[in-house]
Formats: sequence, C-alpha cells, structure tokens
Amino acid sequence: MRYYIADCHFFHRSLNEKMDQRGFADAEEMNEYMIQKWNHKVRPRDEVVILGDFSMEKGEKTNEILRRLHGRLYLIEGNHDYYLKDSDFERERFVWIKPYAEMKDHKRSVILCHYPVFCYHGQYRKDQEGNDRTYMLYGHVHNSFDEVLVSRFIRETKEARRVNMYTRTEEPIPCNMLNCFCMYSDYEPLSLDEWIVLTQKRRKALFRTE
Repeated sequence: MRYYIADCHFFHRSLNEKMDQRGFADAEEMNEYMIQKWNHKVRPRDEVVILGDFSMEKGEKTNEILRRLHGRLYLIEGNHDYYLKDSDFERERFVWIKPYAEMKDHKRSVILCHYPVFCYHGQYRKDQEGNDRTYMLYGHVHNSFDEVLVSRFIRETKEARRVNMYTRTEEPIPCNMLNCFCMYSDYEPLSLDEWIVLTQKRRKALFRTE
C-alpha cells in the first residue's frame, strides 16, 4: 500500500499557537502524536510519499524521527526542509528525494509537488470508461486562505466546459488537485483513494459555508 502526507513540520513549536493552531502543549507532544498516528496506519513494507516540509530541525534530530517511522519513504522537497543541507542527515532513509515526481498508483497517474500545480501533466486524460486518470497531490498552503483560493479555482475549473478536439463535444474540465495537509487526516498518511474521498467531503463543506 502507498500513502501520502504533507507538511508534518516535526519540531515546529510555533504552529501550535500560530497559523495551524495545532493545540499541542509543545513540539515534543506534537511529535509523539504524529509518530503514533503514522505507525498505527503504516506497516514496515508500505510506501509513504512525504510532500515536503517534514521537519524543522537539523539533520540528526530529523534522523531520530525518521528511524522511528514505519515504511519505505519518498520525499518531495519542501521550502522548509533545511535539514537536507546538513551533512549529518541520513539521506539513505529515503528511496529518493526529488523536487517533483510522477508515479503510478493503481493504473492512475499522480503528480507530486510541494506546491499546487494548476495546469498539471495529464490533467485531461481519462480511461476507457471515462474516469479521470491523473491526480495532482500537493501541500505547502496548509489550511490557509491560499487553500480556499485553490479550492475556488478547482470549483470554477470543473464548472467550465471545453470542446474535446476528438469528439467535438463540450466536456467538463478535469481538475483533480488534492491537498494532503497532515491536519486534514489527523496526522495520518492516507492512500490516494482516501485522500480523494476526504477532499471531496472537505470542499463540499467549504462551499456550503461560503
């Protein structure tokens, strides 16, 4: 099984009072809770793709967290992953570390980037039954107003119509962008299908309150 998660920000104490307002007593309590949630879900042979901003600490302390986490890990670089420049950081804990990647997940394509990509590779591709084949997974914006704006863009795009160059008929525009922010899943890595369901419910609730 493969899971995805973004913006854990291990050791980032100020996120408990500012921005995310996570509500933990301190960074140590937050770290332990996230490790517990992770290891309850992820088995040692599962894969986890981290979509950036994993840790705010230097190399060795980040190593200590990584040693405790289950799974075969992949990292999409985030803007706060400064530990990557630390010579003490053990890069071999990850299968790979990249700023951007494209992978397959049960016959679907996933576009992986720390930042939301609005016009992503394979956006219009569908399978023979007409199901969307490509999903763009991102992080970075947390649960901020930027995420509200991204969600509005997605809604407006999906409501638009374009002429299919092959069928010459008007069709809705696919826009499958999933924010894998860790707080949305209560700090638990989720599969692609789990993120799809969670995101649909979250955005439906968001638009009801606007």
